[in-house]
Amino acid sequence: MVALLGGLAAGKTTLTKGIAQSLGIQEPITSPTYTIISEYEGTLALYHMDCYRLEGEEDALAIGVDELLYGNGVCVIEWSERISNLLPPHTIFIELSVLAEGFRRIRITGKDIEARL
Repeated sequence: MVALLGGLAAGKTTLTKGIAQSLGIQEPITSPTYTIISEYEGTLALYHMDCYRLEGEEDALAIGVDELLYGNGVCVIEWSERISNLLPPHTIFIELSVLAEGFRRIRITGKDIEARL
């Protein structure tokens, strides 16, 4: 479970492309802003979600997000703060911030994890 945090154009979808590549996924990865959930097959399934258009946790539950949160693949969620109470305890949070000249700050946290790059 990877919960991505960051504003527009922070690099959330770009990071997801890297995760997909590491899973051997050959398909182009695009933001699922309008589809909300995209599924890809690789060495593990990748469930790429974008919760930007969801009103909250009830919307997420209505479309079955909870099944993917506890499924047998890698789940990457953009705008994850919209469903924060649904996220399992083992979630890894990656916060992306845009800095000057196109650089990014990346902060990774989770249960017993904290790293800054």
